[in-house]
Amino acid sequence: MNRLNIEVTIKIIKAMLAITAVLLILPGFVVAQERLSVTSGIANIRSGPGTEYDVWWQVEQYHPFIIIEKKEDWYKIKDFENAEAWLHKSLLSKMETVITKIKKKGTCNIRSKPTTKSQILFTVEAGVPFKVLERKKNWIKVEHTDGDVGWIYKILVW
Repeated sequence: MNRLNIEVTIKIIKAMLAITAVLLILPGFVVAQERLSVTSGIANIRSGPGTEYDVWWQVEQYHPFIIIEKKEDWYKIKDFENAEAWLHKSLLSKMETVITKIKKKGTCNIRSKPTTKSQILFTVEAGVPFKVLERKKNWIKVEHTDGDVGWIYKILVW
């Protein structure tokens, strides 16, 4: 083999190694971005992966989280405000949920139909979780744990 062929072969091997490394790392990244929601009525959010760690706060059913790390039966989670903590995996499921993230007015309207001209059924502040029932263009039909149902504009939720 001449020198040019050797250099080309080395470049091909390096490229194949780089692609292999990316493919090995990528599945971990995808798992790290998994979104799950609280299934129990109230869940304790902890400072570490175990019941011996402090409870930092509590959340209600339907609260969504991004999973950023798994340690045995405990998941390190990130919420809509980028707060990180730990939650036991038995309290989470793949149920589709959203949480309100109002920035300007302080509250948002939950409406009877997917249009701004429809009746306002109730208003909520930031941090209220809902189960997703249906999607229609830029609107999401949601249900709260107390049974209230209505439509919310999708930019108002995370």
